[in-house]
Amino acid sequence: MELDMTVYDELKETTGSDFVDELVETYLDDAPKLLGELKSSMEAQDVEAFRRAAHSLKSSSATFGARGLSEMARELEMLAKENNLSEAATKLPALERALHSVETELKGLRQ
Repeated sequence: MELDMTVYDELKETTGSDFVDELVETYLDDAPKLLGELKSSMEAQDVEAFRRAAHSLKSSSATFGARGLSEMARELEMLAKENNLSEAATKLPALERALHSVETELKGLRQ
C-alpha cells in the first residue's frame, strides 16, 4: 500500500468525497505530465525545470498521503538544488514505479 489512508481519509473528511474525487482526477492527469517533465528536463539538463517538476510532484503526492512517492520526489528536488542530475537520473525508475502504484491505488479509491 502506497497511500497513508489516515491522510486520505482526513482529506476526504475535511473537503468532502466529491472534492477529493476531483482532486484525484486532477492528480491522475497531472502526475504523468510531471513525470514527463522530469524526463524531458533530465534529457535537456534543465536543472530548474527538473527541480520545479519534482517539487510539484512532491507536494501533490503528499496531499493524498503518498508519503513514499513524496519523499522520492523531495530527494530529486534536493539533488536538482545541488545540480546533481546524474544521481537524480538513477532514482527516476524507482519514482516512476512508485507513481504507477499510487495511481493504481487512487483509481481504486474513486467513488
